[in-house]
Amino acid sequence: MNNTFLETIKVLEGEIFHLSYHQARYESVLKHFNVEAVQDLGDFITPPENGLYRCRLVYDTKGCTQTTYHPYQKREINALKMLHDDTIEYAMKYANRERLDALFAQRGDADDVLIIKNGFVTDTTIANIAFFDGKRWLTPASPLLEGTTRQRFLDEAKIVEEEIRIQDVARFKQVALMNAMVDFAIIPKNPKELFC
Repeated sequence: MNNTFLETIKVLEGEIFHLSYHQARYESVLKHFNVEAVQDLGDFITPPENGLYRCRLVYDTKGCTQTTYHPYQKREINALKMLHDDTIEYAMKYANRERLDALFAQRGDADDVLIIKNGFVTDTTIANIAFFDGKRWLTPASPLLEGTTRQRFLDEAKIVEEEIRIQDVARFKQVALMNAMVDFAIIPKNPKELFC
């Protein structure tokens, strides 16, 4: 996997959302590679003034290389196929999503896949996940990617980390997906009917 990374940033009516969390993740990636020179991501974002956009900012260890804007329409999730992959790694938001795309291609009639690694629930291909147990919203303690929205909700104590095994999923009352674009999207479907 090459060292090209991306940030997906929500832009609505020209407003950039939660840039400090994207900046923090970008800086943590550079720190991992012992790069001290960081840039202000805001300097590379000149968003459209009207509409909802997914800003895709690509960078490597030398700096930001490309910023593009894509009109965004939320993808409806009514079914998640559970797939096992015990060797997948996606601890940084790599621009190369080949492994995730290959799993997504195996979804069949489902809308996305829920990736199970070594018996533990991780993420879907596009979002972190949270489960409501009747009292608290729990998110897997070992996600594939520590998303910016997930981190924000942890900081705000709206969700709690917990190891979630595949057999635990049946006990939850609600499911939500989290990413920069959907924020915290509760899936209206009964969890017992959501997973296949």
